[in-house]
Amino acid sequence: MMVVRLFYIAPYYLYRIWKYGKAYNGDIDEAYAYVKKVTMAANKAGRVKIEAHGLENIPKEDGFIFYPNHQGLFDVLVLLESCPRPFAFVIKKEARNIILLKQVGDALGSLAIDREDIKQSMKVILEMTERVKKGTNFLIFAEGTRSKNGNKLLDFKGGSFKAATKAKCPIVPCALIDSFKPFDEKSLKPLTVKVIYLPPMYYEEYKEMKTGEIAAEVKRRIEAAIAEYENA
Repeated sequence: MMVVRLFYIAPYYLYRIWKYGKAYNGDIDEAYAYVKKVTMAANKAGRVKIEAHGLENIPKEDGFIFYPNHQGLFDVLVLLESCPRPFAFVIKKEARNIILLKQVGDALGSLAIDREDIKQSMKVILEMTERVKKGTNFLIFAEGTRSKNGNKLLDFKGGSFKAATKAKCPIVPCALIDSFKPFDEKSLKPLTVKVIYLPPMYYEEYKEMKTGEIAAEVKRRIEAAIAEYENA
């Protein structure tokens, strides 16, 4: 539905986003606004409604990291439409060259990580840390790979939280609900995907915790938010 209904204008969207990537200089406000516009058009064309809760929990000052659960490629589209604040993201290298995701990533100054290469992974974490300290917001999927069990989570990896602990920045857990459905279900019926921005964990709260403990706590909070929704 997204491709068919936007076929006439998709090449122009892609070209504009590509141009932003070529002109990237660290300031992503304009690029983010355009990517957000395209994302909203794509989601509307695909008949997917994004329902966002907890926007008031997003820190007022830039320099924080979103930690959502991971259900698939549509996850980034959910946050791009719903989040009013620009952010870059970290994706695994295997997804780096997917068309559109690559152009959006370049436009927003996003990073690709090779989880099999410890040296490269640490380099990415250190670059992310420095950019967060300078006020760039980031998104990283702490599960490392998508869960294939609907709204059930995989374990969160402690290493994903090293950038937060080094930058001493707010950690913002995000609960994605039914984000797997738009690309996994073979149906053209309208869908609603929910995202819940949970209250952030500030450095004072987690400074005495090990990264594995932080990972477990963030996972617990997201699972509790999903359970609350499913039992409502």
